[in-house]
Amino acid sequence: MQEADSEQLPVTHVRWRRRGIYLLPNLFTTAALFAGFYAIVQAMNGYYEHSAIAIFIAMVLDGLDGRVARLTHTQSEFGAEYDSLSDMVSFGAAPALIMYEWALKDMGKLGWIAAFIYCSCAALRLARFNVSIEVIDKKFFQGLPSPAAAALIAGTMWVVLDFDINVEDIKWLAWIMTLFAGLTMVTNIPYYSGKEINLQKKVSFFVVLLLLLFFFVLIPSHPPLVLFGIFFIYALSGYSMKIWRFYKNRKRRELRENI
Repeated sequence: MQEADSEQLPVTHVRWRRRGIYLLPNLFTTAALFAGFYAIVQAMNGYYEHSAIAIFIAMVLDGLDGRVARLTHTQSEFGAEYDSLSDMVSFGAAPALIMYEWALKDMGKLGWIAAFIYCSCAALRLARFNVSIEVIDKKFFQGLPSPAAAALIAGTMWVVLDFDINVEDIKWLAWIMTLFAGLTMVTNIPYYSGKEINLQKKVSFFVVLLLLLFFFVLIPSHPPLVLFGIFFIYALSGYSMKIWRFYKNRKRRELRENI
């Protein structure tokens, strides 16, 4: 009787749809994740210069995965989430742990609190970016991007190591830089995104010449100092833009009141 009843029941077939992932852009994301993990491992072993270089490599790879996805039309929700998780490791946890191991460890609570503030600010920055990506101005980032903040941390460490400066002499500078980079990520200060740059668009010979000089002459001349200088100026550019907008809006209000 039970078998007869079971035969009369409708049989439903659940078909599992295979969900593949795009290989090429996610390979770049995985490589960026590996670079961030490698940076942490090298810091644990005391090779801080290797850690700094790995952070910059992760930054380059992170910039490439999005470009590759757009150029090959392989954007996906999976890729976006995977990229965000990779960024949290490479530009959130890794710089905080590296800076703590290198300069903040001997500062006690102040040291690990600064490192945690940076790490938590990176997480908040990435979460805010993910939920507001459809409504924000594509031309500007809201707050310092996490790769730029990580490059600022790595650049500081690389310059100090390159000039053979005793870390004990600049530990408070490292502490301030860690807090500055972390807190700037969660501000509303605008930073130019560069997303409007079209790689398929024709450019003048002068622009190509400047890019060649930048990548093959300026940066190789002294990588630690040049890269740190670039990202330090970029970090300050947002504050400069904020001040300029403030005074510009103030003048507009004064003109309206005088009319």
